Amino acid sequence: MKQTKIAVLGAGSWGTALANVAAENGNQIMLWAHRAVTVEEINSRHTNKQYLGDRVLQANIQATTDLKAAVDGAEIVLSVVPTKATREVAKQLNQALVELRQSVIIVAATKGLEPETYKFASQMIEEEVMPQNLTGLAVLAGPSHAEGVIKHDPTTVVAVSKQLSIAKQVQAAMSNATFRVYTNDDVVGAELGGALKNVIAIAAGTLQSLGYDANAKAALFTRGLNEMTQLGRSYGANAMTFMGLAGVGDLFATATSEHSRNFKAGMQFGQGKTMDEVIDNMGMVIEGISTTKVVHDLAQQKGVEMPISEAVYQVLYAQEDPKIAINNLMERPLQQEGK
Repeated sequence: MKQTKIAVLGAGSWGTALANVAAENGNQIMLWAHRAVTVEEINSRHTNKQYLGDRVLQANIQATTDLKAAVDGAEIVLSVVPTKATREVAKQLNQALVELRQSVIIVAATKGLEPETYKFASQMIEEEVMPQNLTGLAVLAGPSHAEGVIKHDPTTVVAVSKQLSIAKQVQAAMSNATFRVYTNDDVVGAELGGALKNVIAIAAGTLQSLGYDANAKAALFTRGLNEMTQLGRSYGANAMTFMGLAGVGDLFATATSEHSRNFKAGMQFGQGKTMDEVIDNMGMVIEGISTTKVVHDLAQQKGVEMPISEAVYQVLYAQEDPKIAINNLMERPLQQEGK
């Protein structure tokens, strides 16, 4: 396997897990973190206890707080910082690439939408990184909890790019016996799927905490996937993308797993906790909270009916009782399936 120098920006759970996968494949890995204590731990003890407990990382991962040093000589850069930090980090990355006179493939591995602009991670990167510094742009999507990846649970994801040749390069660099990468060219569908499933996952956690069983969960998943698909179609996305890894696959993993921050947040909302209480209790970024507000606005702009997402919005932002929100959903006017 060809050795590739890969820089991973963001040393949270997902960034660290992706760095470990790439390192297992014999690639040269530089992991950028903003906290010096995290860098010291990764370099000296090969762990990132805050996010991944006692799991030992590959010894060929080097960490640094210097972004320019991290990307120096890299062929591929994985952007795995939270959505709210993506644009600022992309600006810093562009400056580093200008100084290095270097061009790279950038892979957006963050699932969310920018609140102010409703832009995807790949769009923010494309706006901030100059074309001469960008060999290609891809998105990594699909059902992939870091906790499962780090312990080698069989995982399938999809590298998505308008240029399939770029997606194939990412596929080759990241695939191994327990981390299988497919390719796709529907960037909009993949990005929307990765963002929208977080809203449905919050709803799933709420159902769980209220004691609802398989019937309610199946209804949520099916109708939630329909909402994701309808909004995707309004953007020109391929409806079949939502039936794949970036859609139903990611939805299932995020809306059923104890590792899902959005699912766990939903459980707390079901217990009557406020948004501030949930955020304080979690101590980590919950992408679905901000995405819920964005989806509420987008649905109105696009004229797409998204009753489940709207119900989540009412619970989070208008403090509606979750049981009342569920009753309102069940009492909506009857209609034909598929709409």
